[in-house]
Amino acid sequence: MNHSTYRTRRARQIAGEAVEYDHVDARLAGDLGQAVYDRRIELGLSQAERAGMTQPQVSRMEGGDTVPTLPLLRRLAKALDGSLNVAVDEGDSRVTFTPHAA
Repeated sequence: MNHSTYRTRRARQIAGEAVEYDHVDARLAGDLGQAVYDRRIELGLSQAERAGMTQPQVSRMEGGDTVPTLPLLRRLAKALDGSLNVAVDEGDSRVTFTPHAA
């Protein structure tokens, strides 16, 4: 599959196509979405505020429905005023934000 023909897992499911499901990847996407949500709420920000994203983009990411690019992760860390920490090991993952010192 190349980038120009890529469709989201959800779009393929709706179209009735068979979709491979990787629980580790799904958990990592969910962990990332939860970490972004928690940090955003902690800062009192709306979904798209300061991140340069639309509300639907943030919603999809917080819901674990999308895989963000590295530039987007960098933008999120900056917008959420912290360091994004992603630890990936065989069968395990952890995502956290470490706030920058005030």
